[in-house]
Amino acid sequence: MIEHVTLWTRDLERSRMFYGHWFGATPDAVYESTRRAGSRSCVLSFGGGARLEIMEAPALADAIYGERVGHAHLAIAVGSRERVHVLVRAMHEGDVVVRSPARDTGDGYYEAVVEDPDGNLVVLMASPTVTS
Repeated sequence: MIEHVTLWTRDLERSRMFYGHWFGATPDAVYESTRRAGSRSCVLSFGGGARLEIMEAPALADAIYGERVGHAHLAIAVGSRERVHVLVRAMHEGDVVVRSPARDTGDGYYEAVVEDPDGNLVVLMASPTVTS
């Protein structure tokens, strides 16, 4: 069982706000590393036991965007197809980059793709059993 996934960020507070505001993630306390000066992290809890750790460190190298070996995207089940539409519309109005509008995928999912504040791809998925 996967315990959690971790993403690097340039701005811990900005990422905490993004995932808390748009997905209702509940943050734990911020942890400040005693071994790596300036490094901080925070674990965000989502419903159903899913957790995401976000870590900030000084002088992070810029990511090389595009397809590559490694992290591809983070998928979050947001409920119904209508909820995907509502969220994408609100995110667009809130200046979140929408990379792909809501659509049916070839493998049977209904999803949209947005970017988090650091450019990580976040897939907003309709739960397969929720049809409205």
